[in-house]
Amino acid sequence: MQPFDIVSGSAAPFLASNIDTDVIMPKQFLKGIDRQGLDRGVFFDSRFLASGAPNPDFVLNRAPWDAATFLVTGPNFGCGSSREHAVWGLKQVGIRALIGTTFAGIFYDNCQRNGVLAIQLGEAEFKRLAAVISVAATAQISIDLPQQSIALADGSQIAFDIDQLRKQSLLLGLDAIGTTLQRAEQIRAFEARHLAENPWLS
Repeated sequence: MQPFDIVSGSAAPFLASNIDTDVIMPKQFLKGIDRQGLDRGVFFDSRFLASGAPNPDFVLNRAPWDAATFLVTGPNFGCGSSREHAVWGLKQVGIRALIGTTFAGIFYDNCQRNGVLAIQLGEAEFKRLAAVISVAATAQISIDLPQQSIALADGSQIAFDIDQLRKQSLLLGLDAIGTTLQRAEQIRAFEARHLAENPWLS
């Protein structure tokens, strides 16, 4: 996975509550046997008109948010089914981090496993951030994961909390397998010791 350290870019406001994974990645895009083309499916019913043309009223089709690196989301974002395709698609359109007040549990874990930083803020900090990035001229922010801070266009900072294991995995670009392999020598030593103590297993 791509490590996350200090990342800057525009943050798009998508502030509706209870956006489920079928809205993020509609079911018709789940038919493939690999992850190809999921960027087309992200928010498909909102991003595109019935004609197939981009919807000019949708935030991710308007500058500067059409090149958004971050998505600022309403509460309970990612609820519904557990489809991991939702996170894969968001990554493919260039989203590196999501910022909200709450995320659905499985979706939150899927973000971590796929290298997307999910930040949960308190209500006051979230409202301040949402107000700033909803204006095109001040939509640019920078997220400093080592320092656990968000820098706004006006120079102010918003601190955030994150589980330290999640933080280290994101900083190093490690998924669950990569994190486990960091302890490969300890695993091999345990296996050798366990087999020596229980030779009948081999």
